[in-house]
Amino acid sequence: MNKFAKLARADAKNVAIQALGFLAADPERIGGFLAATGIGPGDIRAAAKEPGFLAGVLDHLAERESVLLAFAQEAGLRPEHILQARVTLAGLPVERDIP
Repeated sequence: MNKFAKLARADAKNVAIQALGFLAADPERIGGFLAATGIGPGDIRAAAKEPGFLAGVLDHLAERESVLLAFAQEAGLRPEHILQARVTLAGLPVERDIP
């Protein structure tokens, strides 16, 4: 599988929900996320039902390598798997390896 191939949508959604839980577990991490997105703490539950919001959670991680790597380690995932989930949820075009 290519480094940025898409995952099944359900798998991608599960990764993003895990990532949101990871952010929420630490006041500094969730504070940074809330500040970056402009969403209020009381709106997270409703927003988490939206695929675009979940893609934004993974975008947030992708833009912060140290947080991405910490989440990957805690979740037992490869960072590439998290980025694949981001591609799926965001509907981004898949990069192909060209021989």
